[in-house]
Amino acid sequence: MGYSYTGDAHDLLFEAYGADAEPFPTGQAMNFPPVEQRRAELRLLRRLLFPRCWNAPALLEDASAVGELLSELGSLYCGGLEPYTDADPTAVVDHVLDRLPELRATLKKDVEAAYKGDPAAKSYVEVIRSYPGFQAIMMQRVAHVLYEAGEPEYARELTEYAKTVTGIDVHPGAEIGDYFFVDHGTGVVVGETATIGDWVRLYQDVTLGALHFEEEEDNEQMLKKGYKRHPDIGDHVVIGAGTKVLGAITVGDHVSIGANSWVTEDVPANTSVFISDHPEQERKPNE
Repeated sequence: MGYSYTGDAHDLLFEAYGADAEPFPTGQAMNFPPVEQRRAELRLLRRLLFPRCWNAPALLEDASAVGELLSELGSLYCGGLEPYTDADPTAVVDHVLDRLPELRATLKKDVEAAYKGDPAAKSYVEVIRSYPGFQAIMMQRVAHVLYEAGEPEYARELTEYAKTVTGIDVHPGAEIGDYFFVDHGTGVVVGETATIGDWVRLYQDVTLGALHFEEEEDNEQMLKKGYKRHPDIGDHVVIGAGTKVLGAITVGDHVSIGANSWVTEDVPANTSVFISDHPEQERKPNE
């Protein structure tokens, strides 16, 4: 269907580009090698949110160019929603695009968290262009708006595509606070009913998942839907590589969970969790 954006997000985004300050890039758009995507939604979203990092200098010169790209992205969103609904998707798409200036401000906090949380990070531009955790959360934050607007199927399409690009599986239903960082990222899973506070850092192969599933009362073959089954993670939490946090449990603020832990009970605030008895290694010379 044809779509033309009529809100004010283009003006707000254009103003936001000009308000960027170091260590975010502040000059004209840099000429980076192109990165092709099988789905154009991610390509357009990158350009709209961080034009200096994704070869979109026209967006820095004229708010009308931002509006044209918003309309192009909105057309893709309308096309993605149409198979799932009998209603006109325009209102939902308008709502999503109206939220982009707000989401951009939140994503800048995620960039800051990645830069501060990784000794290997050399610049904000590196985080924006290279870090899989940032690509995953960028798509998830937009998909979450669709999910909350009652369009979970298309929202899931977008996060599943992000998973194919990044190896990180964050359900669009998950509620994620500010300054979120997934380091390395491969194998990370965050379930639908999980909530995550501010300044949370996850490492590779972490699962915030369900411990068990309930069945529908009148159909033993059907698993129950729409109930709380994933953990709530507080603020300032670090979860080490390989850790599984399972079930509708609560992890308090200022908690550190060491690598390869298995957590199925509440963890109070200001607590460190770790495996106390590590397996012993045995070594012998090769024969």
